[in-house]
Amino acid sequence: QVQLVESGGGLVQTGGSLRLSCAASGNIFSINAMGWYRQAPGKQRELVASITSGGSTNYADSVKGRFTISRVNGKKTVYLQMNSLNPGDTAVYYCNADLKRIGVWVPEDYWGQGTQVTVSS
Repeated sequence: QVQLVESGGGLVQTGGSLRLSCAASGNIFSINAMGWYRQAPGKQRELVASITSGGSTNYADSVKGRFTISRVNGKKTVYLQMNSLNPGDTAVYYCNADLKRIGVWVPEDYWGQGTQVTVSS
């Protein structure tokens, strides 16, 4: 059993900051990459940022320079520091992990339950 537990969402004014956290637990052998996606009402889920076990990062153009993803490998935890937030960032943010469970050879995709981020104007 694998779980991804997110925290840190909430309501913030334009220009404010939030930090999201996601902790993975369970029978995990290794984690290849972790990331954050978001889904706004009426829109498709989109990648916000991702980070590999080696530390390589990838960001959506809309958040470059404002958001920073980081990871603590030993703790199977990923963070998303979000600065200069604007109403366009309002969405449910989901944690994602590409990982291998103990005894399973193929990597699998896991998702957290989502955390709401609302930015008021």
